[in-house]
Amino acid sequence: MTAAATVHVVVPRGIDDPNRPSGGNTYDRRVCDQLSRIGWDVRLHAVAPDGLAPALAGLPDGALVLIDGLLGRDAGFASHAHRLRLALLVHMAPAADDETLSAARAVITTSAWMRRQLLELFPLPPDRVHVAEPGVDAAYLAPGTADGGRLLCVAAVAPLKGHDVLVAALTEVADRSWRCTCVGSLEVDADFVARLRAQAGAGGLADRVDFAGPLTGPALDLAYVSADVLVLASTSESYGMVVTEALARGMPVIASAVGGVPDALGWTQAGGRPGLLLPPGDPLALSEALRRWLDDVELRASLRSAALERRRTLKGWESTGYSVAAVLDELKNQRVG
Repeated sequence: MTAAATVHVVVPRGIDDPNRPSGGNTYDRRVCDQLSRIGWDVRLHAVAPDGLAPALAGLPDGALVLIDGLLGRDAGFASHAHRLRLALLVHMAPAADDETLSAARAVITTSAWMRRQLLELFPLPPDRVHVAEPGVDAAYLAPGTADGGRLLCVAAVAPLKGHDVLVAALTEVADRSWRCTCVGSLEVDADFVARLRAQAGAGGLADRVDFAGPLTGPALDLAYVSADVLVLASTSESYGMVVTEALARGMPVIASAVGGVPDALGWTQAGGRPGLLLPPGDPLALSEALRRWLDDVELRASLRSAALERRRTLKGWESTGYSVAAVLDELKNQRVG
């Protein structure tokens, strides 16, 4: 029996911390799980922000290593490129730099948009930059309500996620019937959270916007299935896994047209969008979209129908695992030194 190929996966410490769930952590964990199912011997190394160099120093010459890009700025990355087969997983462009990317034998991005960004920003050979989009789990349908007034935002409460834009937009539609639940960590930027609560209070929304904190498992499933529409006002997203998580439940999406979000939202076979895309950082545009959603029964029905159609075309995490495995297969027999 042939021995399983070994890959060392180096990720930030806290990958399984339920108090700080993130798309990056979910992606890393699910990729590891899928590689194991495919037949890889996965050795997981969860390290502190400054722990990459010691982790790499302890690996044998010729080892195949997949490194989360959040750790990639560590100077230890490039210094081990001559003796290790290094692949870099890039969730976001700021986590990469020219030296790190040049030292990697392969770069795996989470969206076609991110791949295009890297090729525009850095002098990388196109055949070394790959895409492995996040998968999504099958989920129960969200039945929706008659008036569409249950709004859901799933994102860590932080400036880049645009909650201040969302609250400003909600203030403009305070005369409509709705409630908004914001699911996500409240620990990333405590000052921003305090300002956001004050903003909601000043707009008379304190009892209509619920900052629920991080939710996982059945509690997160319940939040999705209880909602009518996902609202995401981010100013930056490499992909937007919450978009496909909403679509997996047949739920339309109102979101900023940033980064990989348009790719995640996708199209129906007839060329329709299962949601509304808006310019980022524009509370008036978002308020108008929310007003249309809340006021127009036919629009809600059309977007829900499109979301149900898009739901049928979503790919699971198995597809992500095979995409990553294909890149690792190319690297495992490359010479080092």
